[in-house]
Amino acid sequence: MSKSSRISGFYKLTIEERIKVVKEFAELTDDEVGLLRRVGRLGLDVADKMIENVVGTFELPYGIAVNFLINGRDYLVPMVIEEPSVVAGASNAAKWCREGGGVTSIATEQIMISQIQVVKVPSPHTAVVKILERKKEILDLANSTNDILVKLGGGAKDIEVRVLDSPVGKMVVVNLLVDVKDAMGANIVNTMAEAVAPIIEDASGGRVLLRIVSNLADRRLVRSWTKVPKDVIGGEDVVEGIVYAWAFAAADPYRAATHNKGIMNGIIAVALATGQDTRALEAGAHAYAARRGRYEPLSTWETDSEGNLVGYLEIPIAVGTVGGSIRSNPMARLSLKILRVKTAKELAEVMGAVGLVQNLAALRALATEGIQRGHMKLHARQLALAAGARPEEVDVVAEELVKSGRITLEKAQEILESIRVRK
Repeated sequence: MSKSSRISGFYKLTIEERIKVVKEFAELTDDEVGLLRRVGRLGLDVADKMIENVVGTFELPYGIAVNFLINGRDYLVPMVIEEPSVVAGASNAAKWCREGGGVTSIATEQIMISQIQVVKVPSPHTAVVKILERKKEILDLANSTNDILVKLGGGAKDIEVRVLDSPVGKMVVVNLLVDVKDAMGANIVNTMAEAVAPIIEDASGGRVLLRIVSNLADRRLVRSWTKVPKDVIGGEDVVEGIVYAWAFAAADPYRAATHNKGIMNGIIAVALATGQDTRALEAGAHAYAARRGRYEPLSTWETDSEGNLVGYLEIPIAVGTVGGSIRSNPMARLSLKILRVKTAKELAEVMGAVGLVQNLAALRALATEGIQRGHMKLHARQLALAAGARPEEVDVVAEELVKSGRITLEKAQEILESIRVRK
């Protein structure tokens, strides 16, 4: 029997009831469910092997976004984030997108770029030719560093050679293009770049300096799009408001930065849940947004001939389902199981869809009641906790805080004290 992520009132369930839903959807074992319940899931012994100078671990809320239909398949989406309204917004917007057939998301080949910088080149343009003449030798040596990847159909596929003008003179840069398959790929391509550096140095007559991955993964793109029926999202005025909100971002980089931050709210929340390199994803996304020499929104929103809302997102997403912290972090492995993704390509497609849907949620809020109304209701709960409210007091304090119109920590403390006096 097929399983649907369309779950009405998921947020109203108790934590145990939500865990039960996720367990049945993803067919989790009792041990895996135990990871969800346990505080301090990443042990100090594991953390100590992941980074240096470990003294503890740091936790963030782990939520599930529901209602996602991507490429005709249902997904429950794990999201790790501290910001209120993101998970709720994604779940609501995914429901609107379902009404138009869900989200279509297509990722390109999983090509990563490693760069080899050559300086002090006697004749840069001659060096380009000399390096290209040895292309096969370079690719063969690069592939000799990873037999398993090559057997899986991946490996170094091509090189590009450019002459760059820099503040210290001309330099030659070789881009090594590598199909990394299901890995994020940074370590793979860096190892290959190190291996081929002597050939490039010999061919160019210069000195190789940097050999490092590029986080502008523009050969590893995800393109996601969706159609939302106008009546589902609130009518023609709301659709028009969303398009105007996007147009603001298209016209002004100050707005575009916040527009793209909303997209990354969704993508990075999934990245954290699945153990990805969030800094690489952010760097690549924002560099891609400025690829035409001006910072622009990563998504586009417009109307079709019937007045329905249509959204499109194009973004580089370099993620992996094997290696690195994914192997060592049990929660990352659990997140991949809940998502039921098998490849890095599928994970990237899901993340692109989540980014587009999250963007829709933010734009609709901005174009209607404003971002603060819903956001502050959830923020009030955080302030209640910060004021010292016990779990059973949080909702009461938050409700009174919203009614007061002064959503501040000082007001939350005042309300909490008043509630306890009344008791």
